[in-house]
Amino acid sequence: MDTGDVFDPNCPTRVVLDRIGDKWSVLVLLSLAHGPMRFTALRGRIGGVTPKVLTQTLRAMEADGLVTREVFAEVPPRVEYELTSLGRSLHEPISAVATWAEDHVTEILTHRAQSA
Repeated sequence: MDTGDVFDPNCPTRVVLDRIGDKWSVLVLLSLAHGPMRFTALRGRIGGVTPKVLTQTLRAMEADGLVTREVFAEVPPRVEYELTSLGRSLHEPISAVATWAEDHVTEILTHRAQSA
């Protein structure tokens, strides 16, 4: 298995960091951690994301192998999104970062206000 070098400007690892550093990707991953969700439920859970941006994020995550999209033959069609095993493997580190952010948001905002 090849590994990357995040400090090499030509390394594709940076593309991976872009994906997992994107706030919408992080919020999608955290939202899907407890099971599949429909688009509308996912959008409601995340809050503040436009349908266009959520669609783009889900497509990119699907292309990266983090999310699957399943269409059910119903009227109207039902579509559910779910984390793949690769996406689930990312949950623990992303969850740790999200918890850190929640635990330190007041401190960060205080520093920002002091430097403004």
